[in-house]
Amino acid sequence: ASVRIPLAGDSPKAKRLEFRCPDPTANPYLAFAAMLCAGIDGIKNQIDPGEPLDVDIYDLSPEELAKIPSTPGSLLEALECLEKDHEFLTVGGVFTEDFLRNWIGYKIDNEVNPMRLRPHPYEFGLYYDC
Repeated sequence: ASVRIPLAGDSPKAKRLEFRCPDPTANPYLAFAAMLCAGIDGIKNQIDPGEPLDVDIYDLSPEELAKIPSTPGSLLEALECLEKDHEFLTVGGVFTEDFLRNWIGYKIDNEVNPMRLRPHPYEFGLYYDC
C-alpha cells in the first residue's frame, strides 16, 4: 500500500498517516513538496482515494491483484507518468514547467539510459557468470 493509516492504539497521538512510496534515494525536498502539492490537489478537486484495502495483498490471486492500482515499476515509468500528469505541481509556482522538463531529461540521460547500456549484476549472474 502506498498510503497506510494504522489504527493501532486508543491514543490520538498514536494515530498517523504513512506515505510509503518515496525511497531513501529520493531528494526529500522535492519529494515532500510534490507530496504536499498532490495532497492539496486531491483535496481541492475532491479526488476519491478509493476504498480501503484491508487484506494482505500477498494472499490475493493474480486476478484480484490486477484490479488494484499500483505505482510505477521503474524510474522510467515514473518519469513517463510525471511527464503526462504534472499540472498540480505547477500550481502556485512550486515547480515550473522548465524545471520539470529538465528534471525528467536529466534523470533519463543520467540514470535511465546508462542503466540500459549495462547489464544489471543479477543479469550478469544469470547469463554470463557460469
